Amino acid sequence: MEATKMKPIEFLVQAVSAVIVSCMAIQTGFVMAWPSYNVANFLSNQTVLGIPMSSLEISLLGGLPNLGGLLSMPLCGWAFNTIGRKYGTMLFVLPFIISWAIISLTNNHLLILIAVTIAGAGVAGQNVSNIFLSEIAHTSIRGAMVASTSCGYLLGILISFTMGGYLGYMTIVLVHLTTSVLTMLVLAFLPESPVFLLLVGKEEEAAKSLAFYRQLDAKSKEVAAEIINIKLTINPKLEKMLSVEDQCEKDPETADQLLEKQEIDDETEDISAWKQLLKSKSSQSILIIILIVTAVTILMGGIVLQVYAEPLFSEAVPTMSANQCAIFVALDSLVATVLCVTMIDKFGRKSLILTTSIGAGICAGLLGSQLQFHWAPHWFTVVLIYGYGFMFTAGCAVLPSVLASEVFLPEVS
Repeated sequence: MEATKMKPIEFLVQAVSAVIVSCMAIQTGFVMAWPSYNVANFLSNQTVLGIPMSSLEISLLGGLPNLGGLLSMPLCGWAFNTIGRKYGTMLFVLPFIISWAIISLTNNHLLILIAVTIAGAGVAGQNVSNIFLSEIAHTSIRGAMVASTSCGYLLGILISFTMGGYLGYMTIVLVHLTTSVLTMLVLAFLPESPVFLLLVGKEEEAAKSLAFYRQLDAKSKEVAAEIINIKLTINPKLEKMLSVEDQCEKDPETADQLLEKQEIDDETEDISAWKQLLKSKSSQSILIIILIVTAVTILMGGIVLQVYAEPLFSEAVPTMSANQCAIFVALDSLVATVLCVTMIDKFGRKSLILTTSIGAGICAGLLGSQLQFHWAPHWFTVVLIYGYGFMFTAGCAVLPSVLASEVFLPEVS
């Protein structure tokens, strides 16, 4: 069905909701940036820890959050499909709180490594929380809303890098702990996703939720029409019903009759998300494409640049302040993400990811040859790193999560 034009108040409510959900992405930024400016401290004899960390432990410090995220992904799917998008998001703020609480209470190497692994579960939950945003957003700004979480992530990196250069170790940990608690509190004020409420059969609550995010009356015709549209989308036999969608748009009574008939047919059929995925060839193809795109994006090295920014700058450009260079990398990436948010719904996903991938590849090739052969001055190395970070973040880093939140049927996602 054709989307109605957004009202200013509707845009404001959805923008504020996006900011609140993006607070979780800020926590992810904190986790990813924290090892970077603590590496030198953890390796030195004057470390805040009991004894210096080994090089292996330093590598694990940056890598274990990814392991924690990988191990917790099945739990993410279960939580978001069982307790809801809102409460699933709140649940995965808890690992951040536990992680920073452990770090604030210990200087033991093993416990710190366990803490960052636990934080990885929160990182996984933050990525899945994009589903929440995609389900509450108006179609005209859905891409920008989901991409805004990347702005939150990079803002978290920028804030953490900045604090790392000016505040003490324990002060930073306590700030991170406090903000993670506040994030859970502000998420409690958001209504549940109307799509999830319809999935569990709570149509009245879904209408109220939709009315809040659209700033309409819950009993209005606009809300009723969108409820019908969502029902058509989440129905397992969607492909058989799409042929009558035009008729439904013109005649809501016909749509209601079709949906009632379909509900009767499906009363004895309870299809889980995994069974639905196995039945749907289109969903399987999409899953393979998303996994390939995500894997290639990770292999591009952008995460390594963010997690180990200061050590990289210390080695690549020893004549410049590593902390200041890292702060500028975060600022550079934040500007790129804001630009991506403004362009994503105008130019489309495919053209944006192709353009930025080519740009990032050129910068990475030049940077690799520069680090190997030193054919240009040090400042040019910095330019190439910033150029790579900008191109990578302006599309490659953001779009896989946007695509993943948009292309799957709700009962599969």
